[in-house]
Amino acid sequence: MTKRGFSIAVLLAILLLGVLAFFQPRQVTLAQGGTPTDDEVNRIARQLYCPVCENTPLDVCPTEACRQWRELIRQMLAEGKSEAEIKQYFVEYYGARVLSEPPRQGFNWIVYVLPPLMILAGVVLLFRTLRSWVKPAAVDEQEVEQLSADPLVRKLEEDLRRREK
Repeated sequence: MTKRGFSIAVLLAILLLGVLAFFQPRQVTLAQGGTPTDDEVNRIARQLYCPVCENTPLDVCPTEACRQWRELIRQMLAEGKSEAEIKQYFVEYYGARVLSEPPRQGFNWIVYVLPPLMILAGVVLLFRTLRSWVKPAAVDEQEVEQLSADPLVRKLEEDLRRREK
């Protein structure tokens, strides 16, 4: 194997490992034998919205229902359930609206694709507008001749020339 072939193989292996690491589901690691800490519970609760209160993350919602849901998360963590399983439980009971980040499937892709497209369209529009402002307008020779034949325009040009002197 040549040096170049070896370099490409190593690069592809690193790229594959990076992709696999990115798509690897996160597992919650608990301290052995103890109950989950508030930080562990809130890390998951922060990714869920209160099904009762509108636009309130579960980790900061002061309602009794949210306190009970946080305790349910604590109990599920103690049972050894993963973050993905806990989120799936809440989605099954309350729908995808409880997720702080919509799932990247179906119609929800528009949430991820539309903002960059709008920014790109804005940049293109701004570029074209600024370019048209800088670009000098084409001068029509017939129009210039008609204007110079006009007595008022001639008088104005003469007055301007006199002022310059």
